[in-house]
Amino acid sequence: MAKTIFHKADLRGKADHGWLKSFHSFSFANFYDPHRIHFGALRVLNDDTVSEGRGFGSHPHDNMEIISIPLEGDLEHQDSMGNSAVIRHGDIQVMSAGTGIYHSEYNHNKSTPVKFLQIWIFPNKRDVTPRYDQLTLNVEDRKNKLQQMLSPNPDDQGVWIYQDAWFHMGNFDQGVEAEYQFKSEDSGVYAFVVSGSVQFNGNVLDARDGLGIWETDKLAIKAETNSEFLLMEVPMTVRL
Repeated sequence: MAKTIFHKADLRGKADHGWLKSFHSFSFANFYDPHRIHFGALRVLNDDTVSEGRGFGSHPHDNMEIISIPLEGDLEHQDSMGNSAVIRHGDIQVMSAGTGIYHSEYNHNKSTPVKFLQIWIFPNKRDVTPRYDQLTLNVEDRKNKLQQMLSPNPDDQGVWIYQDAWFHMGNFDQGVEAEYQFKSEDSGVYAFVVSGSVQFNGNVLDARDGLGIWETDKLAIKAETNSEFLLMEVPMTVRL
């Protein structure tokens, strides 16, 4: 029997700093819920909106896989490895923080906000040499099907990280159905609805709702409305 955990959008943690509005699916900063520390190897899922021309100054990370997925607008990135880039909707960015990096993130535009998901995954290797990667994907490849964005394999589709994790996005029309097959029996999937309404194994999620499901091998998906969603398959056992 599959196990599930359901996170309604309006019960997430919230931070409003004026220039930054952030919703936390898991405990983060001043939001703490002992029942929402992580979902397996998934530690952070932040839904951020940054005002025009504003952003996060240089700050450190280590021993974490950090993924950014822009939803609207342009996000400017700089880091201590010498990388400088702008990522947009359709892109995915990953940093393996490893032994330690500094980075900053700013809204590249002076007239419109930027909205993006920032995701942290516990790695399966510690103290690796820090690395950066980004990739532009064709968003048409997720129209009414699942597009792989991330995996553990550098030779596979999408970016890769130091963890047995797979990310997929779908942009489904109302009524479209699909099935996601888990890659590992030790995995769980955390589904996050970006927009619309989607049914996952009979559980209906609306925009910005999240559902974790594990101890099963597949996920039945049906779009209740035109919808966009993210699936994150991660190991349920984390060895830190």
